[in-house]
Amino acid sequence: MDRKTKLVAVYRAAGEAEAYFIKDILEENGIPCVLSSDVPSVIIGSGLGEVKIMVEEVKAEDARELIREQNSA
Repeated sequence: MDRKTKLVAVYRAAGEAEAYFIKDILEENGIPCVLSSDVPSVIIGSGLGEVKIMVEEVKAEDARELIREQNSA
């Protein structure tokens, strides 16, 4: 991803563990992503707070579909 790439949120995880689980699934399927949170990083390690999974806009629908498949499994 370069600096000009528009990122969009495709999922809001309840915490860090879920966010990293989704991140792994997306990246294993060729969709790079970034995790974003309003909670300071010192607190993130505690598993508190919502974490947004952000992907390139052009890959957003593919990412959402993978997440839907995972959540229905």
